[in-house]
Amino acid sequence: MSVIPADRAADHIAEAPYGARCDDTGASFALFSSVAEAVDLCLFDESGHETRWSLEQGDAYLWKGYLPSVRPGQQYGFRVHGPWNPAAGARCNPAKLLLDPYARAVAGEVRWDPAVFGHAADDPDRADDTDSAPYVPRSVVMAEDYDWAEDSRPRRPMADSTFYEVHVKGFTKLHPDVPENLRGTYAGLAHPAAVGHLQRLGVTAVELLPVHQFVHDAQLVARGMHNYWGYQSIGYFAPHNGYSSSGWSGGQVGEFRRMVGALHAAGLEVILDVVFNHTAEGSEWGPTLCFRGIDNDAYYRLQDDPSRYVDDTGCGNTVDLHHPHALRLVMDALRYWVQEMHVDGFRFDLAASLGRGTSNFDRYSSFLETVAQDPTISEAKLIAEPWDIGWGGYDLGEFPPGWSEWNGKYRDTVRDFWRGTQGMLPDLATRITGSADLYGHGGRRPTASVNIVTVHDGFTIADLVSYDSKHNEANGENNHDGTDDNRSWNCGVEGPTEDPAVRELRARQRRNLIATLLLSEGVPLLLGGDEFARSQNGNNNAYCQDNELTWFDWSAAAQNADLIDFTAGLCRLREQHPVFRRHQFFHGTPAPDTHRDDIDWYRPDGGAMTGEDWGVSYAQAITVALSGATGERGGPDDPFLLMINAWSEPVDFSIPEPLRDTAWQVEVDTAQPDAAGRVLDGATGVQLIGRSLILLRGAPA
Repeated sequence: MSVIPADRAADHIAEAPYGARCDDTGASFALFSSVAEAVDLCLFDESGHETRWSLEQGDAYLWKGYLPSVRPGQQYGFRVHGPWNPAAGARCNPAKLLLDPYARAVAGEVRWDPAVFGHAADDPDRADDTDSAPYVPRSVVMAEDYDWAEDSRPRRPMADSTFYEVHVKGFTKLHPDVPENLRGTYAGLAHPAAVGHLQRLGVTAVELLPVHQFVHDAQLVARGMHNYWGYQSIGYFAPHNGYSSSGWSGGQVGEFRRMVGALHAAGLEVILDVVFNHTAEGSEWGPTLCFRGIDNDAYYRLQDDPSRYVDDTGCGNTVDLHHPHALRLVMDALRYWVQEMHVDGFRFDLAASLGRGTSNFDRYSSFLETVAQDPTISEAKLIAEPWDIGWGGYDLGEFPPGWSEWNGKYRDTVRDFWRGTQGMLPDLATRITGSADLYGHGGRRPTASVNIVTVHDGFTIADLVSYDSKHNEANGENNHDGTDDNRSWNCGVEGPTEDPAVRELRARQRRNLIATLLLSEGVPLLLGGDEFARSQNGNNNAYCQDNELTWFDWSAAAQNADLIDFTAGLCRLREQHPVFRRHQFFHGTPAPDTHRDDIDWYRPDGGAMTGEDWGVSYAQAITVALSGATGERGGPDDPFLLMINAWSEPVDFSIPEPLRDTAWQVEVDTAQPDAAGRVLDGATGVQLIGRSLILLRGAPA
């Protein structure tokens, strides 16, 4: 049967060319495919019965049509008739029901059966004609309008931001104060008990692990596991239905929007971790769920042998953002999430692959140039994970102005310094002052550095100071998965211990790492749960652990309330004092109308650091003097002294002679967290026990 080629359909398609769009009397449908010979629109009723309608071919490879009486909630998919010719890069197979790349919602999930694969079980280049419809998810027609009421975006400057990386499900799945039916959902994250913790902590934005509709990998399901992190996207416009308390028939869209509204009302921005570098369809051995069966060559980078995929991501395929249609899909998706879902920014997974040309990273690539000129997306917060697994794939510091980056060198330096690696002092100074070696050129600023110590991929802070080695046995891969480069130190005992000295040292090390993160120039990102010592029992690759190992244990939050308060105090300190969130790099010279350098460096004995001092390989202690005269917005700040001792033994510090007339007050002491407020005489010394730091605040100059 054919759809109605009404003039009304043309009007709809002119406004929004792709996907399904409803009006008062029906819905228009449109799908791009440059290789299709025919396209079937497949509608499903509540019993699962399928009715097929033939779309008409229009201009620019657009297959379109209009159906009266279709209402929001209608489930649908496409079947694309065309060449099966893997040697030419074509993998059309009408036996496979395909998701709409522009679907706003998805119902169901993949049920792993040989039918979901477009190819034969023993040959990726031979077609399989088994119908996949009973085993794959379906697209859902959505209403266009949503009343955002008085939603107001916080629009917080990047320099004033503190990010909190968190998993939608894991955050509330075990929360005792969230109603049981809402735990682990968008509504659960929006619940006052969840929002209240974020407000108590003082972070300014949640960075959500992937919420695009994703797939649970076949090999994980076979082991009774799930893809917990969600880095296997298949629907770039659809909120993942597994996080919905409102069902899978479109309610997830409204629930996500209500979550965003609740977070905005609390002053919190929403950042999405997005996975545009690859899709869940994997290599030529992967399933045919959407893009592969629609127009394989338009969406994926293919090798010289077009039957095989370029894999710069380690996930089997790489999205081809040099193809205009793949690029448009990604740009349309980004605009949709900003304009219609009101999110505030994006963290781009394996972003180096998005900036690749035909091979190497190119800061003038199609994607990066298109983002830069887009009036909507360029105003959002843009954060790159600046690496992938391809050749030359570590591109830290290479992204253009307007982008921030997860700073892997910051992570490595801070971890090494606090575990006692010698020779780290010069690099530590560079990292805590904003990494000017990476970002002090080309119009970039300290805000280009998103400072990380721990993130979802790796140890938590509690595990970083409790394990020398990874313990991933629960993943079922013989502990071969996950990195061995953890730069961790167990403080003398591997794993849990009742030894009070080890426990005290670990607690101090946790405070050292959190304090360093929140007192550094740049933008801090705190891993959710680090504020109450959340542990994953040494698992540094918990991507498949959708269980109590990764879900937040809120009893630990009660037991470690002192660490929450310590972290919250640092967040408040950062918010109150602009010297810790500068827009410009330090100059090491006096700010305008002042007589003191904006930053100075001293030895523990109070003498100014010399070039020879910086070259001492065993040096692990230093005093950083911040004049508070930022020369920036907000006027002068208070002066601060940051004294750091990463040595294992106590070190006596002297107040530098030029600063001894100032009255100094303890703001942070990682050895004695309850010492804040103590006033020191500038003429007296300060002893820092091994592996500790103290922050002193003075009266304004």
